[in-house]
Amino acid sequence: MSNPLIYDTNTVILLPNHPLKSQRIVNWAECTIENNNQENIIHFPPRLGKGYNRQISLRGGLTIEIIEAQLKETMYLQRKHESNFPLTSHFYLSGMSTVETFNTSEIKPSYIESTGKNYLYHLPDLREVEKWSCNTKIRVISIYAPVDYFQGFCIGEKTNYNPILNLINGDRTSKFHLPLGENNPEILKALSQIYQCPYHGLTKQLYLESKALELFALQFNCCDSSTFTPQKLSLKKDDLERVEYAKDILIKSSLNPPSLTELARKVGLNDRKLKQGFKQLFSTTVFGYLYNYRMEQAQELLRDSNLSVAQVALKVGYSNPEAFSTAFRRKFAQSPKSYQLTN
Repeated sequence: MSNPLIYDTNTVILLPNHPLKSQRIVNWAECTIENNNQENIIHFPPRLGKGYNRQISLRGGLTIEIIEAQLKETMYLQRKHESNFPLTSHFYLSGMSTVETFNTSEIKPSYIESTGKNYLYHLPDLREVEKWSCNTKIRVISIYAPVDYFQGFCIGEKTNYNPILNLINGDRTSKFHLPLGENNPEILKALSQIYQCPYHGLTKQLYLESKALELFALQFNCCDSSTFTPQKLSLKKDDLERVEYAKDILIKSSLNPPSLTELARKVGLNDRKLKQGFKQLFSTTVFGYLYNYRMEQAQELLRDSNLSVAQVALKVGYSNPEAFSTAFRRKFAQSPKSYQLTN
């Protein structure tokens, strides 16, 4: 996967809320591109917002992609994946996206990728629409590896329950999207080292390749047979839409959130279905989702404002700065002050 986004004919950028119908499709040619040896930096056009997509090409088609953006309005990406889709690692440092998939029974029809979490997936021959919010800054690191990159490793026999090994062993039709949980301290360290790579030339290539492989190894290590147990999608589409509405209410009232019972009543669900829906769509509890959202907002405020830690705590709904610091440290494995000083 070289140049995964440059003038990508399989991806359409849409701004459906733009008042001018003629301006709702963004042409890739509106972006400006910098080329530097094995790197491309794609700068977004002003009408999308501020930000860039940095692509670093490594040996054997291995690619690291770093996206940083603050969108002006909600953006949709319509994607059509080809049969040679790469094995993809996705690490969210901030921001989130909602994804809808079409014409497949192997992947959930709708799922969320959230701040502070990481994902591993292979989605060939699939259509999807990604919705990117403009409410928070986006910081995402992705790693793309052609499946052939792993040939030569001693993999072992094909199994019925591990699609990663089956994919590497030759099953190119294997589809999976694996949420692998929180970015743990080891993952955060490797991501930081990619951001702050001090080397140049050949040494830089070797160093970044080692970090990309380290992140794949950490993700592979998270995978066991339980990861691949098929999940029953028991809620109906109407119920899932109500869960999405509950999520919106939770975000808008994050400083003074309703109780679980109140939230369920507002969207016309019972408590059980609301909790089940959050687990299905967001892989967390109702108030686990609120916690993740508050921490994402805190990250952005600590990084992009001159507020003190105590002021940030109040802004995201914590009256007690110590309770906020404890919650932040549990999420990101560092104190709010340390994060503020290093970002």
